[in-house]
Amino acid sequence: MENNLQNGGIRQKLVEKKYLKTFILITSLFALWGFANDITNPMVAAFQTVMELSATKASMVQFAFYGGYATMAVPAALFIRKYSYKSGIVLGLSLYATGAFLFIPAAAYQEFTFFCLSLYILTFGLAFLETTANPFILSLGSKETSTRRLNLAQSFNPMGSIIGMSVASFIVLPQLISDRRNAAGEIIFPSLSDAEKAGIRLHDLAIIRDPYVAIGLVVVALLVIIILTKMPQTNIQGEKISNAQTLKNLVSNKIYREGVITQMFYVAAQIMVWTFIIQYADNIGINKATAQMYNIAAMAMFITGRFISTFLMKYVNSSLLLACFAIGAGCASLGAILIEGIVGLYCLVCISIFMSLMFPTIYGIALENVDSKDTTLGAAFLVMAIVGGALMPPLQGMIIDRKEIAGMAAVNVSFVLPLICFVIVMIYGLRTYFFRKKLAAG
Repeated sequence: MENNLQNGGIRQKLVEKKYLKTFILITSLFALWGFANDITNPMVAAFQTVMELSATKASMVQFAFYGGYATMAVPAALFIRKYSYKSGIVLGLSLYATGAFLFIPAAAYQEFTFFCLSLYILTFGLAFLETTANPFILSLGSKETSTRRLNLAQSFNPMGSIIGMSVASFIVLPQLISDRRNAAGEIIFPSLSDAEKAGIRLHDLAIIRDPYVAIGLVVVALLVIIILTKMPQTNIQGEKISNAQTLKNLVSNKIYREGVITQMFYVAAQIMVWTFIIQYADNIGINKATAQMYNIAAMAMFITGRFISTFLMKYVNSSLLLACFAIGAGCASLGAILIEGIVGLYCLVCISIFMSLMFPTIYGIALENVDSKDTTLGAAFLVMAIVGGALMPPLQGMIIDRKEIAGMAAVNVSFVLPLICFVIVMIYGLRTYFFRKKLAAG
């Protein structure tokens, strides 16, 4: 794996041979949290029906899921600074498996709050994994190729996502009895007797439980492999680092500071777009299992866009590319808002190709000029920015619950929120582009 970029006449390798085994193993972790993210997104709509919840309350699934990142990202970074990247990965996988297995008692008790708690603990593990894996990948080679290397590793995240979406589409959603409809396309579950609902609820929650238990077993297997594998020590070891000084350095770094804020809005946009595709499709009479196919199409575009953007970064400044993709996402969002029916749904799906490069590119740009000794804690705040995925979906759910706004379907209007987020991403891309250009000019 080589980069055509020349640095002082020396060809920079994207991943050096001595790091290749570690790179492959750590990259597999990206698929693991991709699976968790995207099997969970359609569960919002599933819980909304089977537990008879409002869109606002059902979106608390996302609040619990992404709230776990906000809670544990900084503690994870402090743990990694004290010990090592490998220790952080081992603890992260352990927490991931624990949260997944908690779905067994959650389904037995049929408590929505228990499911949210299980996801909250599961994402403690994801926070450890993301706080560890992203800076670890950046450190496996030269700084000049770090952003491209992270984009390559992140390309395997949507592969896990599409597996999660496929499991939801072909295994979970089609088996949900609560989503069966009458000839008019209306869900019949609310009109059933309490006894009939109880039986259906028992069945459907077991269907929702099973894929989480299965991924828990996969995580345990990978945990054993990680424990038995020797990994290079690329992070600062044995050096006493002041957390207070690191925090001061990070706050004073304008590009980093704005990057954390931008990342928060980007993640919010991504989660809103993928979570509410099902509600958007439902509004035009498409059932959940079929609607989830549009989510899979969106993820296929996301994967394609990730590889295309990684290639383009060889020739186009990453900040400028970020701004261009944000403009594309904004235009597609406008289509989803203003065009009702199937064409609007197509626009919503197309947003994903433009989102493809955003997370790793914002991440890489933000950490580009951060001192190596500050990288771990810096990475933690960028992971903590995933809290945007917890805060904004409930707000979008509140808009959707209004059914109609100014003569338009409320679900269409709700995508104004992702549009605002993409404008913020565009501004960050342009600001960092001109800032870097100014630095290069001296």
